[in-house]
Amino acid sequence: MNTLLDAVRTGRCTLVTHLITRLTDAERRAHLPELTALRAEIRTWDWSRRWDAEPTLRALHLAGAGCHTGPAAAASWIAARDLRDTRPRDTAPLAALLADRAPAWRADVAHRLAARTATVADDYPLIRALLDGTEAPAPTTDGFVHAWARATTTATDPTPTTPTGSNRPRPHPRPRPRPLRVALREDPYTPHLVPHLFETAEPAPSLTWYDTPHTPGRWPAELAHLATEGTVERRTLIDGSINRLLRGGRTAHLAFYTDLLDVLDLTTDERAEHTADWIALAADAPSPTAGRAQQTLTALFEAGRLPADRLAEMSQAVLFRPEKKLVRAQLVLLGKALRRSGEDRSTLLPATAAAFGHPDTLLQEKALKLVAAHLRPGDDALRTDLAFEAEHLGPALRRTAATLLGAIADPTGPAGYEETLPAAPARRRLTTTGRSLAETVELVAVLAHTNAAATEETETALDLLVRHAHRDRTALAAALLPALADRYWTRQDTGHADPDHLSGPELLAAAVLGRLDPADLAPQRPINGRGFGQHCIHDALQRVTTARAREAALRVLTDPLPFLLATPTWDCGTLEPQDLITRLTDYTRQGATPAPADFAQALLRVRRDPHAAAQAEALATDEGRRLAAWLTADGAPAPHTRHVTDRGPRTWWGGRQDMPRRIVLELSEHQLIQKEFPAVFHPLGRPRTATGHCWHWRGQELAHLAVLPQDRETQAVWLLPDLTGCAIGEDRGAAEVLSRLAELGGPAGPALHLAVATALGARHTEDRLAAVDALLVLAATGELDTALLGRDLAELLRLGTVKPNRLADAARTAAATGAYATTWAVLAGALPAVLDDGPARGAGELLAVAADCVEHCGAGGPLPEGLAPAAARTGTSQLATQARRLRTALDNPPATAERGRLTLTLGERGA
Repeated sequence: MNTLLDAVRTGRCTLVTHLITRLTDAERRAHLPELTALRAEIRTWDWSRRWDAEPTLRALHLAGAGCHTGPAAAASWIAARDLRDTRPRDTAPLAALLADRAPAWRADVAHRLAARTATVADDYPLIRALLDGTEAPAPTTDGFVHAWARATTTATDPTPTTPTGSNRPRPHPRPRPRPLRVALREDPYTPHLVPHLFETAEPAPSLTWYDTPHTPGRWPAELAHLATEGTVERRTLIDGSINRLLRGGRTAHLAFYTDLLDVLDLTTDERAEHTADWIALAADAPSPTAGRAQQTLTALFEAGRLPADRLAEMSQAVLFRPEKKLVRAQLVLLGKALRRSGEDRSTLLPATAAAFGHPDTLLQEKALKLVAAHLRPGDDALRTDLAFEAEHLGPALRRTAATLLGAIADPTGPAGYEETLPAAPARRRLTTTGRSLAETVELVAVLAHTNAAATEETETALDLLVRHAHRDRTALAAALLPALADRYWTRQDTGHADPDHLSGPELLAAAVLGRLDPADLAPQRPINGRGFGQHCIHDALQRVTTARAREAALRVLTDPLPFLLATPTWDCGTLEPQDLITRLTDYTRQGATPAPADFAQALLRVRRDPHAAAQAEALATDEGRRLAAWLTADGAPAPHTRHVTDRGPRTWWGGRQDMPRRIVLELSEHQLIQKEFPAVFHPLGRPRTATGHCWHWRGQELAHLAVLPQDRETQAVWLLPDLTGCAIGEDRGAAEVLSRLAELGGPAGPALHLAVATALGARHTEDRLAAVDALLVLAATGELDTALLGRDLAELLRLGTVKPNRLADAARTAAATGAYATTWAVLAGALPAVLDDGPARGAGELLAVAADCVEHCGAGGPLPEGLAPAAARTGTSQLATQARRLRTALDNPPATAERGRLTLTLGERGA
């Protein structure tokens, strides 16, 4: 009878400790095979049994740790995740069991446990217990340092408190928190571990548990107190904080180190010693950290400890940053330095010129004024250097700079302006004929292991599988089986595969391998257990692609098709009418019957060309006549109505959600799809009012575009609610398909323009970038109606769907590509919305972008409504300044008058 194993199985930890303590090392090792077998047995228990067997797990964990005599094996057993239950562990029994081991052995195990990132936090009490009395140094792994900081922060007095006025102890006395200062003073590891707080990859979370860093009992204040006491060197804290800031990271992670430096209250000598570090932080650190570094350098300048060459080095770095506040403060500092010592202008003025390339023209103007105020008539060499930098100024300031500095390349700006637009998207033809069996198998194997494949790859794979199955299904199956052997549905012992769980290429491959039941592929069988009723439009589009793949798979099993009719001609999903006519002709010659869903999808993809209708009619088949009628029918999208609403979708209790006011498009019925297409296509032609979000699987949006590649207006109506959610809420990613949608066929009408306008005001940058791409695609193909887009933006701005600052960011991005005239043409129609009835917040930023565009492209013409009153406002606000700048640019185009409103004279003093 094995007494130890019985004690483990019954979960008696005290008995396990008693039994192991009396064993020799050889006897302990002799028990390991049985304990290992029990561990393997427990792994096979179901969850209900494991829940009841937590005492067994604890006893097994204790016994295995005590019986392993090697430190590596013992540490591995102790840290094993499968031996840990869900309750907090009491490490005291294990620490007591291992207390009789040699100090070197215990230290080795402790350091090995500290090196395990996943479990070091849980094992921290055990590690400390193992290290006690060993005189071994504390581990310095990130996990152990973090655990030490947390344990020190939450330390409690070993003597619990008792109720006041009572002589009897409470059954469960309440632990008394130990002040952080006391915990740090009494911990022997404090001098050794404090320097490592600055070396971990991320700061210990407990370091930031404070409201104000100067509060006693918080880490910044207590670390400073340790430096005062001499427990930790002050230089260690200063150097550690600055080095950690130089490593970079998220702003929230760096706040502790900057707060600690504030609490330490560095002396001027200590600050001057790290001048190079402050300059590096001002150049590259996150904005809050860079701001503090800039303030430190400013203090050094005020103290006379920042030489001109160091100030120039700092300025050249800071003036390239996008934060206007930092750049503005740096220009002020440069003005002070230049007024203090004019002899330093040869060093400081070239550094000031770094602001000439800043996106904000007000900062460019401020820098140019500073140069003009301190440049002297005899500074010819300096003027030449500054003229080179002045080429980065905006067109309006470049002319003034040419007068001040001399010859500047292209000082007139827009005189020879040419609009730069991207090339129209190039189409790529899909080729499926002539592809070998090996190529087909390789493509199918790749797609079977890909979650989101490109539309062209999926369509190519479907057609190739159909072609090779029609030619020689046996050979295709023999080649597919080894390539897809790791797919669960290829195993013969699993029964027939469920078509609801297979993608299109996998579905056809399963049919080729005989792994599908034809009854599961019947057209009337619901897809995913649901019929073709009212559901999300994304779900409806997915059902169309799934139904077509099921239909092709069923024909593989019953009446193989020679090829698919709806395979696109181009990568965007469009099918050329001549290709469809040729395929229908081959079908007639081979006596093949077109599959209904495949032919319906072909009609939705075919490019409408009335000239090809006669050839289609000449086929003298039902499909030829339907194609001829489709090619000659009115190809306009289904009409839609437009209105403004603040009501969202119905809630689960039947009411309506209140939402911000926004534009909603209601799509009318498409009669032809409803009457002549298979039932799975009917949801695409039903009236639809999209007033809110729908829940669907992400990742198939690009594939859905290929269902109606010749009707981007309808698809824009379907996409608009998701885009609106990106503008008025926290949604993101809906605009990802917008640029591809702009490349499709069909009219680029009001729905598509409204979709682009809405996405230009999306909350997240990636969605705005996608909208800019769509705008440039439409402009490159000559389909952009700038007046329509401008009116849509004006309406969205008035409703609050689009915020002026977000639109300004998107417009600035579009203009930076070289499309200044296009961007201005759009903004001209949108500006009245932010100037009427009192300027809106962010209007100044939008006016600045508009002024940049006009100055670059030299546009003239009437002033937008509301611009004149805004320009007449007094003061130096961004709104008034940019309104005056825009009015000047529009009133004085370069072809008719000199532009520029600055009058600067050499030697003029002032910043």
